[in-house]
Amino acid sequence: MLLMDYLDYFKEVQGKRVHDHFEAKKMINDSVKSVWMPGPIVVGAGPSGLAAAACLTERGVPSLIIERADCIASLWQRKTYDRLRLHLPKQFCELPLMHFPPNFPTYPTKQQFIAYLEAYAQCFNLNPVFNTTVVSAEFDNGGGFWRVRTVEVGLIKEETVYACPWLIVATGENAEEVVPRIEGLSEFDGPVVHTSLYKTGEAFAGKRVLVVGCGNSGMEVCLDLCNYNAQPSLVVRDSVHVLPQEMLGRSTFGLSMWLLKWFPMRLVDNFLLLMSCLMLGDTAQLGLTRPKLGPLELKSISGKTPVLDIGTLEKIRKGHIKVCKGIKRLTRQSVVEFVDGRIQNFDAIILATGYKSNVPTWLKETNFFSEKDGFPRKPFPHGWKGEDGLYAVGFTKRGLLVTFHRGASEPVIASLKL
Repeated sequence: MLLMDYLDYFKEVQGKRVHDHFEAKKMINDSVKSVWMPGPIVVGAGPSGLAAAACLTERGVPSLIIERADCIASLWQRKTYDRLRLHLPKQFCELPLMHFPPNFPTYPTKQQFIAYLEAYAQCFNLNPVFNTTVVSAEFDNGGGFWRVRTVEVGLIKEETVYACPWLIVATGENAEEVVPRIEGLSEFDGPVVHTSLYKTGEAFAGKRVLVVGCGNSGMEVCLDLCNYNAQPSLVVRDSVHVLPQEMLGRSTFGLSMWLLKWFPMRLVDNFLLLMSCLMLGDTAQLGLTRPKLGPLELKSISGKTPVLDIGTLEKIRKGHIKVCKGIKRLTRQSVVEFVDGRIQNFDAIILATGYKSNVPTWLKETNFFSEKDGFPRKPFPHGWKGEDGLYAVGFTKRGLLVTFHRGASEPVIASLKL
């Protein structure tokens, strides 16, 4: 259907709705307004959404970014701890078409990365519609366009229905916090917070804190707690790969990417594990058993990221951080019972249990996106294009590297033609 056909059909549908007494009454009561967007709508103003919109702008394709928060990159601005830095060197985390400032360190701080994203949005004149939640998005087969229903949260809730020929889903892998089901969690007397609410260990000084989750966030939160004289314990339920952040004077990640150009993945994995053993010792002796698959192979299959150690292992080795088995149950009086039978009191619990996609809650489409986990059904690199003008950016399970450094948004941009 041509662009003028879209416009004519959309106007006809809206005209019929206005003359329909039920629809007209509903529109008045709900303060619904309708907007036609000739270009794609991008849902999400995180790094993926900004990158997609910038590339579109560079190609002369107008787009509209819709964001539920009040700022760009809300995960970074609202839900990360203060000491956070990029775990990968900056050259692997650049958005397309714009480098990091040369004076930024190899591993930019949270504040520096946010400043870079804000400069990026300003450079490409990206102006998202903030404080607007997408309630539903579904394809109108009769009209051949996407109908995106949103609610703007403010003093008066205003509902808007956008119509567009293309929809780019960029809400990402980390849209909603994951809170595990733990028996007795609601009965625990002390505070229980997700890492999305954790800023520093200052409020936990001198307290016994149980950190649930041994990924990069859990490890780093434990280190931060130590710096504020707290007494952290780390729950390790599964096996985990811990690698040094740097090897042979280079970043472990950069070295891995270089080796993969010349050697098969399993050989590179064996090299990484050998170097890690020489530099970090046997992590199993610290309660951190390694998976059977190598770190790169495991990442490519499951998306599980290896931990890049920045000092936490040394704290564990010296006894400043205790490693615990999985939790069996929580009880009153702040008592935690572990699966190995050990019982201990804690003053607080921090859930470093990660995030999940929220796509199934609003996208009325199940062929491209899975209802189970909210990710494209087709594995990388094929999970970027669905049917009827539906696209996905930032769902590779491979972080910033694949999303931006290798130009994963380029196929999306190239296939959008007005």
